[in-house]
Amino acid sequence: QVQLVESGGGLVQAGGSLRLSCAASGRTFSRYVMGWFRQAPGKEREFVAGISDGAGLTYYADSVKGRFTISRDNAKNTMYLQMNSLKPEDTAVYYCAARYGRATAKITEYDYWGQGTQVTVSS
Repeated sequence: QVQLVESGGGLVQAGGSLRLSCAASGRTFSRYVMGWFRQAPGKEREFVAGISDGAGLTYYADSVKGRFTISRDNAKNTMYLQMNSLKPEDTAVYYCAARYGRATAKITEYDYWGQGTQVTVSS
């Protein structure tokens, strides 16, 4: 089992940047597929970005491609989401999640979730 804690959210103006972190407990972090998801008020939770175990292959939702970068530091048991050129529509609670197995963007296939961190982008 793994416990996840997000940090780094906040209020930023449109066009600005934020870096989110997801700290994981346990000794087997490198074996987990990791993902970032977000949920805006009144909307369903959606996939943002994912990173595989091992080689750390990355994949993104079309809405953030070219603006967001997902990465992981297995030595620090931490995953990151660098968010640049932020837009008001990026406003949401951002969650990190983990699973064993193949990389996927499907929310239902992730087993472990953090508590979320709020990102607010003002226009």
